[in-house]
Amino acid sequence: MISPYVAVFRSPRVAAVLLLGFSSGLPLALTGSTLQAWLTVSAIDITTIAWFSWIGLPYLLKFLWSPLMDRFSPPALGRRRGWMAIAQIALALGIAAMALAPPGESLWLLGALALAVAFASASQDIVIDAYRTDVLRAPERGMGAAVGVFGYRIAMLASGAAALVLADQVGWRSAYLIMAALMAVGLATSLLAPEPAQPAAPPATLREAVVQPLSDLFARPGALSLLALVMLYKFGDALAGTLTTAFLIRGAGFTPTDVGVVNKFLGLGALLLGALSGGVLLARMSLYRALMIFGALQAISNLSFAWLAWAGKSYPLLVFAVGFENLASGMGTAAFVAFAMGLCNASFSATQYALLSALASLGRVLFGPATGALVVWVGWIDFFIITFIAALPGLWLVWAMREQIDAVGSTKGQVLH
Repeated sequence: MISPYVAVFRSPRVAAVLLLGFSSGLPLALTGSTLQAWLTVSAIDITTIAWFSWIGLPYLLKFLWSPLMDRFSPPALGRRRGWMAIAQIALALGIAAMALAPPGESLWLLGALALAVAFASASQDIVIDAYRTDVLRAPERGMGAAVGVFGYRIAMLASGAAALVLADQVGWRSAYLIMAALMAVGLATSLLAPEPAQPAAPPATLREAVVQPLSDLFARPGALSLLALVMLYKFGDALAGTLTTAFLIRGAGFTPTDVGVVNKFLGLGALLLGALSGGVLLARMSLYRALMIFGALQAISNLSFAWLAWAGKSYPLLVFAVGFENLASGMGTAAFVAFAMGLCNASFSATQYALLSALASLGRVLFGPATGALVVWVGWIDFFIITFIAALPGLWLVWAMREQIDAVGSTKGQVLH
């Protein structure tokens, strides 16, 4: 007899979530940290680099067009897989186009193309998040969240670490073209992934697709506090991540290859441990305890970058800070994804999850431009201390709402009324 725990690892649904997590994570670094590195080595000033963080606005606003993806189905592959395939084709073309617009010659064209890639990436995220919420069975949700995070972060290693090393060796144009080709992983998965065992009926009208997801969310006990928790849980982590790559290159003095190899590749073991152990622990502890413990580790990991900024260029401290951050972020994100899935109704999971993830992106997107001015004003050490402080309100909300959080966890993705 195969234990239920081992059976989770053999599930084609979990395997699909892993590969789709890779497809979801690949474009983010190419319009975020990797693009930030490209701008940095091209001698673009730090204030302009900070403003480029607004390229992530589609991730914040994706709930505006997510009802269309709940309401309408493409002519092939169904409501979820059809939209995934369309977004992945658009992403491959957009990333390839970015390769042809170097920042030193076509800065604003590159910015426009990056914005288009971010829009297609946000659209892909809408439907991948909905597919994951719909297809995973209750015993698979914890591990499904973990492997989705793992696939996502592996892709960020590829489009962050590998892209930086490739850029040093063969140039930025070739690096971005190779990343465009990697979108084939997601497209192949969309074509072959299993459908949910019992697909939920889509909204009957576009008005219903817009109104019902919101009314369903706000009907939950403590709805406003739950939404505030979604917004604040990863706020400090996201705020720190806005300029981490620029800090390591310009603030701490590491080369792009140093950042690619040490910051990314050596963090892989910690990431694997964080994501998978987070999934295991989610099956063994309450959702409240997981959110509290993993969130505390997330906040403390920001202080390791303050330590690195204080000590100066130190490879041992770089390895420690990056390993700690990967471990804590993998665990914290696994818990957050499981929490968000538990809030969603399968009939309109695209819109609900898009709204929840948009709220979670506020720290990285809306406040991104302010981080550049903040670093200029207070310096790197105080900047990372401030990001630690910014994580504390989210942890307080976890403690204050422990009963509601465990009620969400006990529903295992069912509608909470």
